[in-house]
Amino acid sequence: MGGFEGHLYPGLSLFLYGLYHARLVSRALIRNYPVQYLPRRPCSKGRWARLQQIYYVGLAKILSSFILVAQELHNIQGQFVLISKIYHQRNFLYHKQWQHLTLYTTFFLSGCVDVVSQNLLPQRSPALEQGAQALGMFLILPLMVSHLQDSEGVELQCHVLLIQALFLLLLVVIAELWAPNVRQLWVMKAFLYMIIGSWLIQIAFMLYKPISGHKWMDDDKNDILFITIFFCWHVASLAILMIWIYGVSFLWYCYIC
Repeated sequence: MGGFEGHLYPGLSLFLYGLYHARLVSRALIRNYPVQYLPRRPCSKGRWARLQQIYYVGLAKILSSFILVAQELHNIQGQFVLISKIYHQRNFLYHKQWQHLTLYTTFFLSGCVDVVSQNLLPQRSPALEQGAQALGMFLILPLMVSHLQDSEGVELQCHVLLIQALFLLLLVVIAELWAPNVRQLWVMKAFLYMIIGSWLIQIAFMLYKPISGHKWMDDDKNDILFITIFFCWHVASLAILMIWIYGVSFLWYCYIC
């Protein structure tokens, strides 16, 4: 996730995925559904019947993964290889780019699992989808920790806060494997996905295109302190957004729909 686009696009994808889960959670809480994912609708006959059964969220994950990979490869200067062989010396190259591609691969595999579970299996398997999410988070977290080795100052503080949210999300998705119908976990998962997504968007602007036009300084303690303050504002703002989504969903399902 290098550069402005490398942080912005994954952030948008994760934020929208969190909004999707927030809508599912609100519907389940309002209508008192025992499960977060409703059973698949029975197939109807007609020309467009099959399109109604497609799980578009999984396809969106796959498509976004291809876009992210293409953007990452486009920004690489020179020949993209794993190991260089010069004078009998072998050195690993483009370590951050390979980290990014590995991250995008987890999104792609998660999308494939979602599509298979929803469209190809006789009955949807939420456990399979949750297992794929847990495995993806288990891979992403150590990659992000190793991503900190060449970071300092503002970039280091931003990514430390991001790893904090990723670690909490990992705990939630692992707990969901053993307690899939606990509604508090649904709420926390949606909330943390939105935090991670919005914070990645914030990182993109802070590091590469500051809105104020002034670059954040690594040696300025005030800048480092305010990064944490901005992160707390993100958390509070998204908590308000979750409440707003629940309120709108309540009006929709109880009085309109």
